Amino acid sequence: MLFVCVHNAGRSQMAAAFLTHLAHGRVEARSAGSAPADAVNPAAVTAMAEAGIDMSAETPKVLTLEAVRASDVVITMGCGDTCPVFPGKRYLDWKLADPAGQGVAAVRPIRDEIERRIRGLLAELLPESG
Repeated sequence: MLFVCVHNAGRSQMAAAFLTHLAHGRVEARSAGSAPADAVNPAAVTAMAEAGIDMSAETPKVLTLEAVRASDVVITMGCGDTCPVFPGKRYLDWKLADPAGQGVAAVRPIRDEIERRIRGLLAELLPESG
């Protein structure tokens, strides 16, 4: 699963971190940005640490065609028309506030909404057996 936003510094990083944490190795998470920032948003790192997830070692990555081709599901978060579209992929566009330049208090509700959406997606994609 690939999460894409413009800077790959907040929303897509939080989504990939939640997916990695909650899927317990059952789903591979990637994130990328159409115009990556120099570093992950410190407020996003702090907000995720509050949720028990360490993103301090993450770095923004540039969106590549290879990353899209390697993903079954691509979730965009405001990357606009720069996201490549390939047949046979599932695309979702999540409308989420941009945490860029925001403090941790503003990032928390975005983090919580991302977690809610990741949990819903995992319940759909990996229903518990038995």
